[in-house]
Amino acid sequence: MLLRRWIATGVAAVATLGALNTLPATAGHQPNPADQSLRTLGMRHDLFIGTAVDMAALNDPADPQYRQLTASQFSTVTAENVMKWESLEPTRGVYNWGPADELIAFAKQNNQRVRGHVLVWHNQLPGWLTSGVADGSISTAELRDILKNHITNVVKHFKGKIWQWDVVNEAVSDPWDTPSTLHYKGFWAQHLGPDYVADAFRWARAADPKALLFYNDYNIEAFGSGDPANDKTQFVYDMAKQLLAAGVPIDGVGSQGHLGTQYGNFDTLQVAAALKKFADLGLATAFTEVDVRSQITEAMENGDSNEINPRLQASAANYSVLLQACLADRHCLSFTVWGFTDKYSWVPNWFGSEGLANIYDENYQPKRAYNLMKGDLIYSGAPYVLPRIPQRPRR
Repeated sequence: MLLRRWIATGVAAVATLGALNTLPATAGHQPNPADQSLRTLGMRHDLFIGTAVDMAALNDPADPQYRQLTASQFSTVTAENVMKWESLEPTRGVYNWGPADELIAFAKQNNQRVRGHVLVWHNQLPGWLTSGVADGSISTAELRDILKNHITNVVKHFKGKIWQWDVVNEAVSDPWDTPSTLHYKGFWAQHLGPDYVADAFRWARAADPKALLFYNDYNIEAFGSGDPANDKTQFVYDMAKQLLAAGVPIDGVGSQGHLGTQYGNFDTLQVAAALKKFADLGLATAFTEVDVRSQITEAMENGDSNEINPRLQASAANYSVLLQACLADRHCLSFTVWGFTDKYSWVPNWFGSEGLANIYDENYQPKRAYNLMKGDLIYSGAPYVLPRIPQRPRR
């Protein structure tokens, strides 16, 4: 693929792969910060830099570089799929803990924290659950008990090993959905009503008093109109405020950060303002699934730099906007990319003619986005960037 070769050639001289850890300082030698890993640079700010992990890639003996970079570049990991319900409990009552336990062990070995993803989501549910509800063999009352048992079993299994849980994921509709007025959407809202959100947080807290519990969603990077009928960020803000007022143990809000260079997106000040509003509620924040995709044209496939360069630059700028905003707010605890290499990106399979979403190309060469993230971490500091404020689990 010409596009892949062109990007690899263009960035090979920009950053060095391999010398990723902090170099020892001596009287005659100071470490070059550009040679340090993202995880090391993030720790200057007590900020955890993470990645989603594809377990098949992690365990592929033919691709050791994936495992090496996952260990060396990142201080926190998220299971891309193996903690989702269809993976954990494909047969009712029979849990497959193996792949998720492998990720936990990998994280422990490499001194990494783990984000648990995800306890309650309307997608990637096991067939036995959705078909049972559809044919009436699982009643509403039983469905609520099944959800409670699932949350309890999963959180207890990983108790003490998960730093942040995405407890509820993508519960809010989008303005382009039907109806267009924002509302609670999906399988769980349809069958249990919106109260399932509060229930899920309470059940998760009962199962692990020490994990941080997050609500996680996309398209909530900045506020828009301020009208909860059509501003998703405002809807989520109001939801979080109501949960807190009801004594629900929600500790944070995760903004996924799935962006595309073809959209207007936001600037740093807009994103920082949104993070501050959530922090003012007493909540932690995190960017949980960051990638920035681009539309792929035939000219790009043929190596046309006039089309490739603007997209690489726009992608890098969007990564930087989110990271700068996170750095600016001491309650923003972690910044996770949704996979780090285009080689295993979910974007082409989901969006078709879109790609270039990650910070490394398909040959593990760091892209402009990687280096701009490094620059943000290196050159940010007091008085405007200060160490993180730890979040205590809410009782």
